[in-house]
Amino acid sequence: MERDEFSDTLKIGPDAEIGVHHREKNSFRGISTRRKLRILTASAVNQDFLDEICELPDLEWLELLWPVTADTLEGLSRLTKLHRLKIDSPRNITDFTPITKLHRLTRLEIENAKHLCNLRWMLPLKDRLEVLGLDGSINTTQKIESLDPLDGFAFRKLTMTSASVADKDLSPLITCRNLTELVCAKAVSTFEGFMVLADARPDMRCDWFSPEAWPGRKFRGAPAT
Repeated sequence: MERDEFSDTLKIGPDAEIGVHHREKNSFRGISTRRKLRILTASAVNQDFLDEICELPDLEWLELLWPVTADTLEGLSRLTKLHRLKIDSPRNITDFTPITKLHRLTRLEIENAKHLCNLRWMLPLKDRLEVLGLDGSINTTQKIESLDPLDGFAFRKLTMTSASVADKDLSPLITCRNLTELVCAKAVSTFEGFMVLADARPDMRCDWFSPEAWPGRKFRGAPAT
């Protein structure tokens, strides 16, 4: 494998297609020269680091791991081949709309996003996503105002672990006809809310559809436990 002036700090060779880098000060410098990268896992991503990452034309899978301190995602629109994106704890990001310009995106995972309460910005992704994650962290609940903007989305899997939904309404998911797997916190709805969804979508799997998850509650057609 060829080496150059950046190899020792990046630990990613010039011809690498898969790379991992944790930023320490300016150790990311030169990552934009790794033009063959298809998969990249990056952590401690500040704005300068993200701007260099967005110069990689062949990226297909990008994970931005904690802590993400960049202020804008605008450069992501240049990653025209990206189909999978994960962003962990983007504490300074207030505008997520640049993600909607990723026309090949099929899998989006956002974790512990301080300013991600309203999901209306996601509407252009309605027919693209196959998997969507809107998750909190071990110590932080991901707060979501409403699932109304997800009405009719094409995804097959939705995760909302360590999350809460302010209006507790799961009914918008009824029209997500491809959705067969819902992985979520109990706090996203009420017993009644989960049962309405379970009745409407018997093809969907969710742990909270099970009687064992609600001891003492009476299920339709079964005695109370």
